[in-house]
Amino acid sequence: MAILSEGYGYGVVLGFGALFALIMTTITFLCKRYLHEVQTSEMYMTAQRTVKTGLVASAIVSSWTWAATLLTSTEVAYKYGVSGPIWYASGAVVQVLLFAVLAIELKRRAPNAHTFLEVVLARYGKGAHGVYLFFATITNIASGSAVVNYLTGMHTIAACFLLPVGVVVYTLFGGIKATFMSDYAHTVVIFIIIISFVFTVYGTSPKIGSIGTMYDLLVAASERTPIVDNEKGSLVTMSSIQALLFGIINICGNFGTVFLDNAYWQRAIAAHPQYAVKAYLIGGLSWFAIPFTLATTMGLAGRALDIQLTPFAISQGLVLPDVAIALLGKAGGFACLILVFMAVTSAASAELIAVSSVMTYDVYRTYIRPNAKGKEVVRFSHICVVTFGILMGVLAVLLNLTGISLGYLYTLMGVLISSAVVPLTMTLLWSKQSKAAAIASPIIGFIAAVGTWLGVTSNMYGEITVNTTSQNYPMMAGNIVALVSPIFITVAISLIKPDHFNFDATRDIQQVDDSNQEQIAGDFDERNPEPTVAVAAAAEAVTNSEEEMEAMAKSSRFAKISSIVLSLVLFLLWPLPMFLSKYVFSKSFFTGWVVVSIIWVFASTIAVGVYPIYESRQTIASVFVEIWRDITGKRVPNLPTTNESAMISEENIIVYNAEKKDLSH
Repeated sequence: MAILSEGYGYGVVLGFGALFALIMTTITFLCKRYLHEVQTSEMYMTAQRTVKTGLVASAIVSSWTWAATLLTSTEVAYKYGVSGPIWYASGAVVQVLLFAVLAIELKRRAPNAHTFLEVVLARYGKGAHGVYLFFATITNIASGSAVVNYLTGMHTIAACFLLPVGVVVYTLFGGIKATFMSDYAHTVVIFIIIISFVFTVYGTSPKIGSIGTMYDLLVAASERTPIVDNEKGSLVTMSSIQALLFGIINICGNFGTVFLDNAYWQRAIAAHPQYAVKAYLIGGLSWFAIPFTLATTMGLAGRALDIQLTPFAISQGLVLPDVAIALLGKAGGFACLILVFMAVTSAASAELIAVSSVMTYDVYRTYIRPNAKGKEVVRFSHICVVTFGILMGVLAVLLNLTGISLGYLYTLMGVLISSAVVPLTMTLLWSKQSKAAAIASPIIGFIAAVGTWLGVTSNMYGEITVNTTSQNYPMMAGNIVALVSPIFITVAISLIKPDHFNFDATRDIQQVDDSNQEQIAGDFDERNPEPTVAVAAAAEAVTNSEEEMEAMAKSSRFAKISSIVLSLVLFLLWPLPMFLSKYVFSKSFFTGWVVVSIIWVFASTIAVGVYPIYESRQTIASVFVEIWRDITGKRVPNLPTTNESAMISEENIIVYNAEKKDLSH
């Protein structure tokens, strides 16, 4: 059922795609002209490993905000009540928080790596490298085009192929720096729309309008249609068996989706060591607000308004658009369309550069041209970006044609990939893990997980279909086996013949030689009068001093303590006692619950929306000053080293130096 005309779909997908492509390529141009950034292979893929906390945190939020974050979280709120958003948010934030440990360990033990697979290759060789390359490739499959089709009547295949177009353009020209900028913009828009939904539901909507009214409507809905396996059938209780099962599936499955996705490793690589841990902790806590607040608001509103949906429609993630339309009409549908567009394209941009990085460094430079230099690396990266952009459309079409829903894919991912999580983590954290253990444990775990998933399905339901395999019990069994079984396998094999790895091989990973790269920075440069020198310096490999290593060791200890404490609080100490208490919320408790979600979303908006601007205020101010000088004709080129200096007017130099002095004050 198309609520908006087909033109809305094409307008958003093509119009917003073109707008973002234009903005991001313009920013790339400005960075080159005024900040003198040269698009070497290292800049293209790693942003020279200098990105600060706020921008990395917003990129993490954007990367982890899939279409599923918006649609599946709202779906579980509709199905299970207030417990759904918590189990979704807590089950998917733990991985990002714990990844802070891997982020700093990567900085300590492989400071020049471009992908996590390079670390695997350096430690274990090509056999293990091929195994993890397989799992990394599977991880990058996702689709969110069904909602675009539902809202607008836009052809699904057209949506699948047109969604990545704008993303391909700015990723092609700007590399990872452009995706960071895009991630920031997407994150801000998503938070603004969520806040507008919050104000609508709890403030201006004549259908709900207040937290108290929402509570009364939910109580009435619980009596009218009790929720199976919820305490007293209530929507306002954390005591929900099915929600708990979903939470277990969620936490097991998402370890694979985070730890095996090179997008998260790339953000760790691009971050400055000083900021990496803080970025992942802030990013994780900020992301928590998206499913928690959005689903608590819109998913519960669907029940409060007694919106009736078929099981198929629910599984397709259509709760959110239906509720938005019921509350705001076409404006709600359009807002939801923008929200999903931002989520899909932000995830797509992260995956484009991540897959391009893996194909470039772990296929091209490992198996095809090991000595490829910067210019060749960038050229091949461009080819990968375009190729994978097309491939994403093909994969999305295939998923839609086979009837695989977003929710099904989301819960299945853990069964398919989580068996590689533990051995990959131990690659950086445990010196005794052997090559045999690193290769055998993910393969055996994968076979065991798929066998368990299908076996439980067959035993419980008597047949294996998309519907029966999607049920909570088979999915939970498969996800648990995938994540847990490799622990026993890798420990057992490693203890038989332990390795004694000292990480020197991973520290010896080299950056790409960018000496054949075009060495033209900006045409003006007051800070770096010799661009070629700046480029050469930037291309030097990272060699951590003793003082830096000590600082990173402290960051590592902080990451381990803080991420574990936060994970225990958010996944166990908060929801589990409430599940066991069988408490049904009173109106005052529900009011406090909603207020906490609203405060959380505002705090998150400040953390990843306002703070990155504050953190980069000097750079932004410098760019605007230089643009103004350009407009007024007061900028002068680098002073040449030849007799060409006579061509620069003395008057311009005097004006330029005077303004430079004023700027320094």
